[in-house]
Amino acid sequence: MKTEKLSKREKEELEKFGANTWFVESLYKQYEQKPETVPDQWQNFFGNVENKNLPNAVNENSSFLTLPKNIEMPKPGEGDELKVIAGSAQRILDNMTASLTVPVATSQRTIAVKLLEENRILINNHLKKKNEGKISYTHIISWAILKAISKNQVMNNGFTIIDGKPNIILRKNINLGLAIDIEKKDGSHSLLVPNIKSANKLSFKEFWKAYEDIVERTRKGTIDPSEFMGTTITLTNPGTIGTVSSIARLMLGQGAIIAIGAIQYNAEYQAMSQSTISSLGISKVMNIASTYDHRIIQGAESGMFLQEINDLLLGKDGFYEEIFQELKVPSLPLQWESDYQPGGFDKSASTDEIVKQAKVLQLINMYRVRGHLLADLDPLGTRAVYHPELDPSSFNLTLWDLDRNFITGGFGALKTATLREVMHILHKTYCEKIGVEYMHIQNPAEKVWLQSKMEPYKNSPSFDNDVKKKILKKLIKAEMFEHFVHTKFIGHKRFSLEGSETLIPLLDKILNDSAERGIAEVVFGMSHRGRLNVLTNIIGKSYESIFTEFEDIKDKDSIQGSGDVKYHLGATGKYPTEYGKSITVSVASNPSHLEWVDPVVEGIVRAKQTMLGDIKAHQKVMPVLIHGDAAFAGQGVVAETLNLSQLYGYRTGGTVHIIVNNQIGFTTTPEDSRSTTYATDVAKMIQAPIFHVNGDDPEAALWVAQIAFEFKWIFKKDVIIDLFGYRRHGHNEGDEPGFTQPLLYDKIKSHPSVRKIYEEKLIQNGIITSDEVDEMHNSFNQKLSKSFEVIKRRSSASTEQINISENDPSKSDEEIITAISEDSLNNIVTAISKLPPTFKGHPKLEKFLEKRHKLIDDSEDADWALAESIAFGSLLLEGTPVRLSGQDSVRGTFSQRHLAFTDITNGKEYYPLNHISDDQARLEALDSSLSEAAILGFEYGYSVADPNALVIWEAQFGDFANSAQVIIDNFIVASYEKWNLRNNVVMLLPHGYEGQGPEHSSARLERFLILSAEDNMQVCNITTPAQYFHILRRQMKQRIKKPLVIMTPKSLLRLPDAKSPKGDFLKGKFEEILDDGTITNKKNITKIILTSGKIFYDLKKLREKEKVDNVAIIRIEQFYPFKIETLKNILSSYLKVEKIIWLQEEPKNMGAWHFLSEKLKEVLTPKQKLTCISRPEGASPAVGSAKISNQQQVKLVREALSI
Repeated sequence: MKTEKLSKREKEELEKFGANTWFVESLYKQYEQKPETVPDQWQNFFGNVENKNLPNAVNENSSFLTLPKNIEMPKPGEGDELKVIAGSAQRILDNMTASLTVPVATSQRTIAVKLLEENRILINNHLKKKNEGKISYTHIISWAILKAISKNQVMNNGFTIIDGKPNIILRKNINLGLAIDIEKKDGSHSLLVPNIKSANKLSFKEFWKAYEDIVERTRKGTIDPSEFMGTTITLTNPGTIGTVSSIARLMLGQGAIIAIGAIQYNAEYQAMSQSTISSLGISKVMNIASTYDHRIIQGAESGMFLQEINDLLLGKDGFYEEIFQELKVPSLPLQWESDYQPGGFDKSASTDEIVKQAKVLQLINMYRVRGHLLADLDPLGTRAVYHPELDPSSFNLTLWDLDRNFITGGFGALKTATLREVMHILHKTYCEKIGVEYMHIQNPAEKVWLQSKMEPYKNSPSFDNDVKKKILKKLIKAEMFEHFVHTKFIGHKRFSLEGSETLIPLLDKILNDSAERGIAEVVFGMSHRGRLNVLTNIIGKSYESIFTEFEDIKDKDSIQGSGDVKYHLGATGKYPTEYGKSITVSVASNPSHLEWVDPVVEGIVRAKQTMLGDIKAHQKVMPVLIHGDAAFAGQGVVAETLNLSQLYGYRTGGTVHIIVNNQIGFTTTPEDSRSTTYATDVAKMIQAPIFHVNGDDPEAALWVAQIAFEFKWIFKKDVIIDLFGYRRHGHNEGDEPGFTQPLLYDKIKSHPSVRKIYEEKLIQNGIITSDEVDEMHNSFNQKLSKSFEVIKRRSSASTEQINISENDPSKSDEEIITAISEDSLNNIVTAISKLPPTFKGHPKLEKFLEKRHKLIDDSEDADWALAESIAFGSLLLEGTPVRLSGQDSVRGTFSQRHLAFTDITNGKEYYPLNHISDDQARLEALDSSLSEAAILGFEYGYSVADPNALVIWEAQFGDFANSAQVIIDNFIVASYEKWNLRNNVVMLLPHGYEGQGPEHSSARLERFLILSAEDNMQVCNITTPAQYFHILRRQMKQRIKKPLVIMTPKSLLRLPDAKSPKGDFLKGKFEEILDDGTITNKKNITKIILTSGKIFYDLKKLREKEKVDNVAIIRIEQFYPFKIETLKNILSSYLKVEKIIWLQEEPKNMGAWHFLSEKLKEVLTPKQKLTCISRPEGASPAVGSAKISNQQQVKLVREALSI
């Protein structure tokens, strides 16, 4: 294309680019030489120009320049050089000259920018937390200009001439031009002025993004031609190079151009120290100039426009509030107000000055209390909520106070600090990725310790590169395991950890710190979420073993009975630490009942500590409980377990609690699942410190883990880590969460994993290379693939069926002798019937002790409490520890036991059973908290960990076991069948109908009987103290350990007939079925009454009173395992019996009838008839009236004898 002189129309076409014409021409020259080097949009533009036969360049000798002709132009001096202004430089010259044709005027104003400066700092501190960029002064000033134009629209008007007549263009939209400095290839600088179209229609955030985008594309040269056209008003900022004030040139077509100068102190203050400036309350200032087309804009209008900008930058009309809200800044902006500095000049002491100092201390305290409310905890970016108590203005502190010094009271290890420094430390410590709640703790030492660990370091961890690489490796393992299982076992439930993978490096940190402190074992309790990940990456369960469970391949070493699903199973392993040590790790088996494993783990740990002699120091075994957020807040067993943490008989030296907080419970949001701010609020009841941490910041999580473990170690108290994350999939992998939380899961789908975020961070910081990361991925993937191939080969080769074991409890006879020698009995009775000489017991208990002692000479029989004590004492002498716990169990609900005596002069306790012999085992008798679920769960866990101890839980009344039914159903009776895990816990459940109402009459015998199968437990209803003695001893003597449930007496505790002579303890064993020992001639018996428990004595008494001699009473002492052969032998000895009656106190739909009826029919002869006599069926176990209850009891007994 040839160069030629521009026509008038062509000149007008080119003038559309205004101040950017030079750039267009230079780009066109590049296009002529190498078209492919020019951005596509400009290739299209120049192609259109050629099609219109426009020139390829401006003639260098064009007369387009309008230069003055009546003045003498300067001449070069000697030695000067001349350089012709041509090309793009000439176009700039033309533009500047053309701008002289516009009659302009300029208004100027000086604006104090203290408020702008401080609010920008607040905004950018928030954006930094979110990694969302940075706001410049110009962004905010530009926004103020747009807002000011909305009230002074004349500034956006334009001037034109149409048909020879002057016109004002009343523009609807603001196309804001931005003067952008561009460095050319030769190093020189020039300006380009693209514009943001319809900027007035954008929100602040949209405007900010549009601003950044257009600047970036302008500097890259990828700007679109249309973005140079149609500018209505321009902003230029020569202040960036230090210019204090500038009168910009207004280009044709625009109504005004706004120039802003440098932000700085006035010259007269620039030599002052910062402290003096702060004391005087001096603000930096900014000069702003409005150069406008005087043909359409008047001076007053321009002045009011600048006044509006001034007012907006000083906070008028909620200017900053709108920006803060748009950017979700969790605080209110600072406000412009008059400075007040008491004692600022005369230095005299004043109350106001003291008050102001005190206000800073109050502010510090409030951030310690509530700073967590502003913390950036949610990886998905949920907005933190403004809290007025965290606003300095609530303490009468203003922006003028920010750089003034105040007394800090030692805050941050500082004696004094500026308010700005104080606010910085407060925000870094309490309001970033970590939020801490600890000011509810009443112990000052604990609070001071926590402050010393957090504030001087601002809760900003500084780990070395090796630790960071290790964190990444753990994250890769956690994520890749989930992805691998997801792709290889499609459709299988695994309850993945995805969204909370930081749990794995966090646990690694705790285990490493534990090993360094000498802890030998950590016991974990957790529900199904992330359990498989923990089993593999923490416990050390092999990938082959996990994959085998997915394939459902028979594993003789791990399956007993029916087994359980893979995400309920427990395991034990050795965890290697980074310092070459190892620590034993185990995770307790847990059913689907989430938090119910909590007390179980505590009991396991307590037992292990006791066996290791660590009962006081609690330094060898540590519990770690991993919770879900909805369950931790929602399930009452959590509070029950927390309440055990500082109780003498149940404490374990502090538990580390970790909440895997995925912020949803199945489909239920936090708003619908709890009434508290956090899921962790329940933990405040035990004054535990609570650390909330953003799971997308694994370094912050490790820092929290370090402090939390140290706190637990030093103060031996529970500590809570609330690990905020999200759930990548539904409740399980086959669940569609988008049905109920579509918006939440839109966020989650687009959110990168913590592994990806942390990986990119380390690469960006030069800590690790992309090649090293790839090697980590490939290495671990190969390991998973290799394990998968192994189990696939095993799966294809396996043809065996898994055989479910079938136990016959009637064939599990084991002859166990439980009698003791007379010497042992005498030694025990002697020890428990006396107190130390200096001990002053209660006078009323003297007869109690005397009565006990009479058993030695056989002058008094043994009641139930004495029989129990003899059983305990004999086991203690044999080296078997005894642990009894329950509500009021030490004395006994019915004041029958008295395992401990209290000195009435000093309150000290004395346990006679612990003073029988110097080398005996120890009795631990405890009055528990008013809790059933947690206490029974604790005792179950204790018995699992120490099968050699007699572990007993006693309900205050039998029905109290109702509150612990989950522990009974899911742990005690099924642990062996599901998990191959035996327990031998004993449950004492007071049971019997004495007119005490619906609840306190029945221990719900029928519930235990329907749970009885596969020889899983023993269920008894005992009628004599000696039988009680023998069964307690049998419990520890039998080879196979299993739980024991005893329906224990209430009124029989003091019934004279219900006592046992001394000889019954010196011979024999526990008898599952007791024949009628009063019958001398069985040939006379025509009717047999089978019964159990207290009603036997009512029946016996009436038989004696009525002198009935043809009825035998046979007692079923053990319902399960039911000794059917024993009963058959007894019944066969009564040759003339045709009537057999089952007599029970309970309603017919309760008690043992439905359990026994079919079994009893097996032993009947064809001539014999079985009848049940009981209370009528009922929804409630008993009536409320004692009178009616007693009448029913008499009727039952009479009917049984007379029928």
